[in-house]
Amino acid sequence: MQVFLYILGNNVVQIFTVIFLGFALGRALKIDIFTLTKLNFYIYVPLFMFVNLYTTTIDLTLLKALIFGFLYLFVNMLVGHLAARLRGYDLGMTNAFKNAVMFYNSGNIGVPLIALVFSSHPYIIDGQTPYLNLALTTQVMILVVQNITTNTIGFFNAGRAYLDWKESLRKIMLMPTVYVIPVALVLKALPLDLTQAPFWPGLEFVSQGLISIALLTLGVQLSRTAFNFKDRETYLAVAVRLIGGPIIAFFLIKVFGFTGITAQALMISSSVPTAVNSALIAVEFDNYPDFASQAVMISTLLSAVSLVIVIYSARLLFPVLNFYP
Repeated sequence: MQVFLYILGNNVVQIFTVIFLGFALGRALKIDIFTLTKLNFYIYVPLFMFVNLYTTTIDLTLLKALIFGFLYLFVNMLVGHLAARLRGYDLGMTNAFKNAVMFYNSGNIGVPLIALVFSSHPYIIDGQTPYLNLALTTQVMILVVQNITTNTIGFFNAGRAYLDWKESLRKIMLMPTVYVIPVALVLKALPLDLTQAPFWPGLEFVSQGLISIALLTLGVQLSRTAFNFKDRETYLAVAVRLIGGPIIAFFLIKVFGFTGITAQALMISSSVPTAVNSALIAVEFDNYPDFASQAVMISTLLSAVSLVIVIYSARLLFPVLNFYP
């Protein structure tokens, strides 16, 4: 119980404190949620990815993490499709259900959570956080997968019957994250050290701001969601996301042979709640928007408990240090 309370107090409570501040701000003021979302998509997430990719050695393990992200998404899609078939959903509800299961808050919650977990006890050694960079870069690989697929498969699922693939492609090509990865990799290969450039501290400032702005944005988005805790289909989607997600991740981690910090980061990342973007996509295409919004709200609330269990389990299943305070 002491370990559970420690994880809750030192990793999870901080996350939900900032989300609550965003929620209160969204209720008190007329915050333009689309502006906040664009700030995340076009400024904070791309620069966060660029800084971390540029400053981290990309080895085989991280490339495997990228492949893991795609395979994990595919397995979740199959599980979501099977569950929808068993429940007898129509095409629209089936795709809304799959989106709620496949896409999760790898940026809004995943990045801040990984940052908090791997920068606190027991990962601090002699005042340093030697595992933080590896954990964050692993999460960046997952964030890359989620960003690409949310803006392709997510849109396709929501507008299955009438989606214009050319318009979808145009939207994808306007996302900065598509270009950040190759640019960062090319610059890494050049005989230059951008970290010594006068503009580099500015990039780091923005990168470090992702944690707060992402959580505040999530809180504001949740403040726009109506409460309804009686929809059984929503709870099924949430159960697949919060319980099935880590279980699927565990078996895939074993298949890929991940260990230690990378394995922990991947398992913790797999347990975060349904992506807010899945609700925004559902609203845009009028594809069961109430269900999508409820999945985001309920999975976020229940993840306050499930995240503690998964973080604790990841430490036990993939040990690195003597973790217990």
